[in-house]
Amino acid sequence: MSTNTTAKKVKVRFAPSPTGDLHVGNIRTALFDWAYARHTGGTFLFRIEDTDTTRVTDEYIQAAIDTLKWLGLNWDEGPEVGGENGPYLQSQRLDIYAHWAQKFLDQKDAYHCYCSPDELEAVREAQRAANVAPGYNGHCRELTADQIAAYKAQGREAVVRMRMPDGSTTFTDEIRGDVTFDHKFVPDFVLVRADGSPLYTLAVAVDDVLMKVTHVLRGEDLLSSTPRQIRVYQAMGVAIEDYPVFAHLPFVMGQDNAKLSKRNGEVSIAWYREQGYLPEAICNYLALLGWSPGDDRENVTMAELCELFTIDKVHSSPARFDMKKLEAINGDKIRALTLDEFLKWSLPFLNKANVITGSDSEIALVKQALPLIQERIVKLDEVPAMLRFLFVKDFKVEEASLSKVTDSASKDVLKRSLAELTPLTTWNHESIEAALRTSLIEEMGLKPRIAFGAVRIATTGSTISPPLFESMELLGKDASLARISAAIAL
Repeated sequence: MSTNTTAKKVKVRFAPSPTGDLHVGNIRTALFDWAYARHTGGTFLFRIEDTDTTRVTDEYIQAAIDTLKWLGLNWDEGPEVGGENGPYLQSQRLDIYAHWAQKFLDQKDAYHCYCSPDELEAVREAQRAANVAPGYNGHCRELTADQIAAYKAQGREAVVRMRMPDGSTTFTDEIRGDVTFDHKFVPDFVLVRADGSPLYTLAVAVDDVLMKVTHVLRGEDLLSSTPRQIRVYQAMGVAIEDYPVFAHLPFVMGQDNAKLSKRNGEVSIAWYREQGYLPEAICNYLALLGWSPGDDRENVTMAELCELFTIDKVHSSPARFDMKKLEAINGDKIRALTLDEFLKWSLPFLNKANVITGSDSEIALVKQALPLIQERIVKLDEVPAMLRFLFVKDFKVEEASLSKVTDSASKDVLKRSLAELTPLTTWNHESIEAALRTSLIEEMGLKPRIAFGAVRIATTGSTISPPLFESMELLGKDASLARISAAIAL
């Protein structure tokens, strides 16, 4: 089977079934769909597959919507946007699926199956014992009226199954080339459960046709479902040239070469957001998992991704998730922020950590301090720890650093520092540095790490802080001298 959609405007869809937070694989798929739509001037459709009412909740649906917004993956059709092919929640399209299921029954493309779960399991066990590929054996394909009546008299409820013809299905995958499935490995499959609810294979195929989707970019775990979807297209009467083009994306693997999961890496995008990864950094890194712009660059903007993304540059081999590379990219993105952008992204983390209350004076001080740490952090959740010393009311040296300001050598450094800093009439980082370098380095002959280490801990409470002299300038003379005095008294 071949397809030809070259004359059509591209339309792709992202159709998650949100049974929890969207994960790395979901978002990589959404990103590729979005980038391809933007690259081709096509349409990006967002659809929610929520027919599994036992697992999909309104909270998860809203979280999926919010996550795409946060990442900047704006959609042209879908929830909150609308469009001519709605509704975009499958739970609101049940009458559509019921119509097509009945049509398939009327056409004899589908049939009612009354086999019980126990009977189906017994068949599978026998097939395994005979070393035969497990699958439905077609027991109910040609039931007589009397057999159907007998099953109904027993109170059995029927599912609707699609008939798979003999032969095979071949289609061209844009990433993997021609793919063939022998139908002996694709048995008759269920379209509708006994309670009348549609299964994925029915709903996804019907929606892709009715919503005029031209390209289906999705994970390779769904590759084996493709012949079933093509069978639904056939039963719907869709011409071959109007089938969507398929492109199955490679798996994302953990460092242990197993498929990425909570066991070998964090998969939830919500976790990365809470940790302080920028959305553009996440998109930049995920774009490189299975796709390449054609050179060795690792820093790709969203605009460049839209300009460069094509399916032929997507690899078929699995991609390996590397947290250190993501952190490096995130650090690069943080350093590229303007001061106002850095402030906007940092304030929620400072508020959440109760470092600031949000007053104008606090925000002004934060804005002064941020340039001191922009080169030093790789995640936004590091900002509170770096700046807390400026705002804490009950200042204390952290427990792990106490020993470094209470020994006799450190006491000498702190006493000398206090004596040199107290007379200063101009309090800025230049004057502070000049005073301490003259007294501690030149006169006392100390190495900088030893000379300034105790002062850093005394004034900021930690061995890790923004540049010392600039920190003391922002902290102010009174607070700086008071903290040094308190450390001497420890």
